[in-house]
Amino acid sequence: MPRAALLEWEGREYDHNPKDADWYWALGIIAVAGAVAAVLFADYLFAVLIVVAAAALALHAAKQPPLHRFRLVENGLMIGDELHPFERMTSFSVLEDIEGKLPPMISIKTESWLSPHLVIPLAGVDADAMYAYFLQHVDEAEHTHSFTDLVAAWLGF
Repeated sequence: MPRAALLEWEGREYDHNPKDADWYWALGIIAVAGAVAAVLFADYLFAVLIVVAAAALALHAAKQPPLHRFRLVENGLMIGDELHPFERMTSFSVLEDIEGKLPPMISIKTESWLSPHLVIPLAGVDADAMYAYFLQHVDEAEHTHSFTDLVAAWLGF
């Protein structure tokens, strides 16, 4: 049974930053150097792991992120057809760009081990209404960037 949406919008998981040829060359050189070093130390499995990881990273960098449909419903947040209930959320924070160039985002910490940290763009939706509704159901806390967020930003993701 479909749930009635209080707010509904679409957005991408992250902004796609197209990589130029130099980025792929650098990735390939680093991967080959790492694989050669692993082979020199007779760690063949690590050499294979480096090559596979570099290939996966290159494929991820080349693809456009999918467009997701977000819906705020009475008992949680739906991403596509998956419900993230308020009961499984530990805290939230609305992140806004000081310069106003980027749309606001909502950062949600959950109890789920598969998706413990959700960062959802709020482009095309009233961020104040979202904040007010979340404040009634989930504790607000300051969220800082995780180590993986910083590494992804450093790599250009």
